[in-house]
Amino acid sequence: MNNLKKLRAEKNISQAALCEELKKFNCFIERSAYSKFETGSREMGAGILTVFADYFGVTVDYILGR
Repeated sequence: MNNLKKLRAEKNISQAALCEELKKFNCFIERSAYSKFETGSREMGAGILTVFADYFGVTVDYILGR
């Protein structure tokens, strides 16, 4: 389980709004795909992990729960 849901909740932002925000990082993710990242039913590649880490201001290890 990763910490994406926790980070998103701390920013008080919906999944859809977060997907819109990520476009600023040239990262185009559908809300349904993002939802799968939060639940762990879809794995994240290194590129998307880096984008999430940059957006939330945390390390990739934190996102992965390490």
